[in-house]
Amino acid sequence: MIEIEETALPEVKLIKPQKYGDARGFFSEVWSDRELKSAGITADFVQDNHAFSAEKGTIRGLHYQMPPKAQGKLVRVIRGKALDVAVDIRRGSKNFGKHVAVVLSAENWHQLWVPPGFAHGYCTLTTNVEFLYKVTNDYSPEHGQGLLWNDPAIGINWKISEADIILSDKDKILPLLADQENLFEFGEC
Repeated sequence: MIEIEETALPEVKLIKPQKYGDARGFFSEVWSDRELKSAGITADFVQDNHAFSAEKGTIRGLHYQMPPKAQGKLVRVIRGKALDVAVDIRRGSKNFGKHVAVVLSAENWHQLWVPPGFAHGYCTLTTNVEFLYKVTNDYSPEHGQGLLWNDPAIGINWKISEADIILSDKDKILPLLADQENLFEFGEC
């Protein structure tokens, strides 16, 4: 059984798989095509990714891919805890530039569905964080784009002091949302 909740951005869903445990351990159905489709998530996943961040305060993002390689992502944390963020980057959307931020952890076992048309990023809130995520399109560097993690127009509270943030060189120089030329149009995805 998987519980699926809407977030403040209706296309972004919080997914709560059930865990069934006993003295031996646990079992959890973490993805069900049937249950996701019943919630309007009609994704065809083509790849699973596994990411590791050693240090607390590591931010990866805000990233997205443009069509025809746009990606939807079903994201979960299997070790540690992270703040996971989705930003609506669909021009013409009533939620353009707004974001949702949820804590994903090995403990709460929640997942986040981030559809195409949304930038995605996360910040590790503990050391040694591992993410698993399914994507709906192959990685394509030539279609990859991003937004600056601390864009004041988006206003994300990453729950870590700015002095403690760890970024890649690439993520340090991403453009602001207002300066981004390559965005989605509402209804495009």
